[in-house]
Amino acid sequence: MKISVTAYNSVPWQTDSTPFNTADGTHVRDGIVAANFLPLGTRVKFPELYGDKEFVVKDRMNPRYRYRADIWMESIPDAKTFGHNYTAIEIY
Repeated sequence: MKISVTAYNSVPWQTDSTPFNTADGTHVRDGIVAANFLPLGTRVKFPELYGDKEFVVKDRMNPRYRYRADIWMESIPDAKTFGHNYTAIEIY
């Protein structure tokens, strides 16, 4: 399956009033993904972008986004460089 993948950062204008906490209460860290179409805790890979690196769905996106994932990144410039990708997702 292919989906749209973007990146987000811990800033209030991209998140909510608790930008360093995910929807399940986890503190943000590398490997966290926001997605509405998968249960929290689901493990995923984006092999075309990250090879065998595993990510975990720990956060949610704005409800208007269905089949899309948002990868957390510490750096705003890195997220901007990442941009918007349409890529394969492997769900575990």
